[in-house]
Amino acid sequence: MKRFMFPLFWRIFLSIWLAMAVTVVASNLATRYLLDRERQAIERQVGLHELAREALALRLGEDRGAMWRFLRAEGERLDLHLMLIEKEEGHHRLPRQIRERIQSGWYPNKPAVITLDEGYQLVAWPRMGSDGWLDPKFFRFVELGLAFVLISLACWWIARFVSRPLRHMESTAKAIADGDTQLRVPNRIARRRDEVGQLASAFNAMTDRLCQLLERQNHLLRDISHDLRTPLARQRVAIELASDGGADPALMDSILRQNERLETMTGQILTLYRVSENGGSMEREPVKPLALMNRVLRDAADYAEHRGVDCKLIAADDTRAVSVLGDSGLLQRALDNVLQNALDHTPPGKSVHASLALVDGSIQLDIADDGPGAPNELLQQLFEPFFRADKSRGGKGWGLGLAIARDIVNAHDGAISARNRSEGGLQVTIRLPVFIGG
Repeated sequence: MKRFMFPLFWRIFLSIWLAMAVTVVASNLATRYLLDRERQAIERQVGLHELAREALALRLGEDRGAMWRFLRAEGERLDLHLMLIEKEEGHHRLPRQIRERIQSGWYPNKPAVITLDEGYQLVAWPRMGSDGWLDPKFFRFVELGLAFVLISLACWWIARFVSRPLRHMESTAKAIADGDTQLRVPNRIARRRDEVGQLASAFNAMTDRLCQLLERQNHLLRDISHDLRTPLARQRVAIELASDGGADPALMDSILRQNERLETMTGQILTLYRVSENGGSMEREPVKPLALMNRVLRDAADYAEHRGVDCKLIAADDTRAVSVLGDSGLLQRALDNVLQNALDHTPPGKSVHASLALVDGSIQLDIADDGPGAPNELLQQLFEPFFRADKSRGGKGWGLGLAIARDIVNAHDGAISARNRSEGGLQVTIRLPVFIGG
């Protein structure tokens, strides 16, 4: 059954709308509460009408001084300002802010006005600092403050609601790209009934499918390579027997070379599979990179001489005693593959330059050739299995050497990259963490 969907658009729209509505209601309630306090400060004073009658009696008795003293004394007792004025003369005697309040449309802020039949009015308003009036600007400040806080909280919640699962999916995608193919977006995100939940579900389904295809590809290559080894070995024996039986030597040599190429390719595929699947469980021991690189150069000396290419190694003094933790055979295979790639693409009479140095706590090996390099947009793909750049670096391999080197380096917690040199040629850089042991 299809789940009910609550689109993200309406979630955001309703969240902002509710935030605005709550802001208006909350600010009105706060203002009403403060105004009620203000009004009650006057309304709770009983007997103002009788007080007005007494003050009027003193006023009509032509004793204005006694009236003023009476109003001042009663005002101090009630914590109010009291003023008796004639209706005909208007409110000109009142303070300016009191006149503005009387003339404004904000009724709760008006002072108490008690009208007497004799044409007089008693005007009463709270004293400053008493439990009475507040400045109207204060009410505006309360409303703006509440609006700012509530809308900020709503925007923060919306931003968190949208961005947090997207950041989680981003980190999950990076982890999967780094090789953790078992990782998926959590169900609490995938079960959301909006576009984010749909995106997470589609992301998980896509990842499952891609991992299945990748696993099938690896298994297919492993099975084919494994199954090819036996017939290739038998074919090699048959070729040798045919050569001993007087067959055409040139033809047999050609067939034997092709047989050896197939055996080499199947061996590389099996190595690639073994490293990618079981790299984390290999046995490790301290290995000296300088000694390992010298051994690789010695093994490649004959091939380099045959190609007419000179190999040069420059090692910093502080690399002589440095070790890395790993499998010596696999590391030698990785360095040999990178060096072999450089030799294959260096024209006769040119050189392959290798350097070894300590950089930021890691051992760094640079192997640079004097070949044509590779297109910049294809540099990252050089380490993908069976990938071969354009004809300028076509070579005669199968695109497995650098892929095997990448998996071996990654299994040793290192990094490998390639770049085109400004003076021409390709440079492959390998960085491995230095082993610090007892």
